[in-house]
Amino acid sequence: MFTSNPFATLTDFWSPLVMQVYIVLMIVLVAAGTLFDIVHKGSARYFFDNWRRSKSRAQQVGGGELLSIAIQTAVVDVLASGEFCNARRRIAHLLTMYGFLLYVISTAVMVFSYSTASIWPQLWWLGGLMILVGGYWFWFYIRVDVAAEGNSPFRIMPADLFILSLLASVTLGLIWAYLQTRASAGANVFFGLYVIATTVLFGSVPWSKFAHMFFKPAAAFEKRVSYANGTRSNLPGPADKPEQFGSAREQPRHY
Repeated sequence: MFTSNPFATLTDFWSPLVMQVYIVLMIVLVAAGTLFDIVHKGSARYFFDNWRRSKSRAQQVGGGELLSIAIQTAVVDVLASGEFCNARRRIAHLLTMYGFLLYVISTAVMVFSYSTASIWPQLWWLGGLMILVGGYWFWFYIRVDVAAEGNSPFRIMPADLFILSLLASVTLGLIWAYLQTRASAGANVFFGLYVIATTVLFGSVPWSKFAHMFFKPAAAFEKRVSYANGTRSNLPGPADKPEQFGSAREQPRHY
């Protein structure tokens, strides 16, 4: 099960070109959705306007310092999710993020190359399981409205579109792959549901939090630069004492 390419058997029903075109179409939907989100919400204009204002009233930051800030942003804020102070939230985010990268890359490789003599099927399963552990852990135990506000984990808001479609896509995909190895008649049903959930995931970028993965590195970089050039010196400091707002009987759970 973990060593076979689940997409290889689909060639009995569809041409490999169909699945490859689908992958390309999903990439186009993500790119188009992100551009639409940038234009509609004015994210890029806000970022560059703020960048110009900070440069006009800031001390000069040298190229070497900018390079250092860029490396810190990549290592701490992007690769290590350093913006999360809560350890559980950070671990869940890292599991989901790296699992998503493994899952998406291995899916594309297996669709465009049907060789089963490779490690990509194992990486596909590993990435999917990482997403499920991080995603369901976050959904049922770590979300602010559940952990801090006591709301039901089954309470769904429009902002939950990304995580729900991601979990649905991966869950259905792994179930389909398992049933396929068992030659189950229900495998085709779950494959159809898998395609629908995946299309919703990549086609709903303008209405979900999918695009934030492209904005957050830029925002983290600009924040570090603003600290370095002094433009944030007149702003209040971060809330570094959350215990003031927590209960004496339990750990505070805000983010």
